[in-house]
Amino acid sequence: MDKYTLLPEQLLYEGTITERQFFTAEPLSEAAILRTHTQEYWSKLQHGTLSRKEERAIGFPMRPELIARGRVIAQGTLDCARYARRDGVALNVAGGTHHSFAGRGEGFCVFNDIAIAANELLHTGEVGKVLIVDLDVHQGNGTAKLFAEEPRVFTFSMHGARNYPTRKERSDLDIGLPDGTGDTVYLDILYRHLPQLLDGVQPDLVFYLSGVDVLETDKLGRLAMTLQGCKERDRFVLQSCLDRQLPVAIAMGGGYSERLATIIEAHANTYRVAASLYG
Repeated sequence: MDKYTLLPEQLLYEGTITERQFFTAEPLSEAAILRTHTQEYWSKLQHGTLSRKEERAIGFPMRPELIARGRVIAQGTLDCARYARRDGVALNVAGGTHHSFAGRGEGFCVFNDIAIAANELLHTGEVGKVLIVDLDVHQGNGTAKLFAEEPRVFTFSMHGARNYPTRKERSDLDIGLPDGTGDTVYLDILYRHLPQLLDGVQPDLVFYLSGVDVLETDKLGRLAMTLQGCKERDRFVLQSCLDRQLPVAIAMGGGYSERLATIIEAHANTYRVAASLYG
């Protein structure tokens, strides 16, 4: 949890961003929550009536503070999407809670922030087509399920094939990678597939989940990417979107390396790349 405080501090200290570039999100509205999540699930969260089994699936005991935090994170991703449509790119220091389904949470995810943002923008008519590029090491199973019948949202997940979740859902495009996949193979696959997706889908907006649990140092990742390889991944995604004038909203996703400094450095690289490309 410390990374959410330390990451912006590091970015300010090194001058990658300035205070005026920050924004603070308000809690997400109930109406926006219910465009993605079921009334039953929302009521359980509100009244603290999740079962022990449901809480275990999420991964921690549910408290009002966590629900409030989730609402702010989800609104932050929605705000990022709107800023990205104006400025080209925007980043949420948190977010990427892609294991949350319509009626349940999983894997430390209560609300599905990217799904909420996409559904809200489709509802208001601000966008007509969305591409979700999920490069967290874990498949975006909740996101895949939520948009399985939604032709206006294309879901792309590139993840560890043998990693969590054990039961995968079907994204519009899934690429499962074997344990130990390193920079060269990973990036070659991304180089081949992402441009085709951007040109084929022709989205009005791209959501990018930039999890850094792809690193070789990650306790949960099982892949073997270096910090430089992860940074090149981010550069290629953002450059590809910029070349096509596609706005991109970024959520940080997971990162579980032993050394907190490694996690901060990897996440900071995403911001550094964005700052260098978008000026």
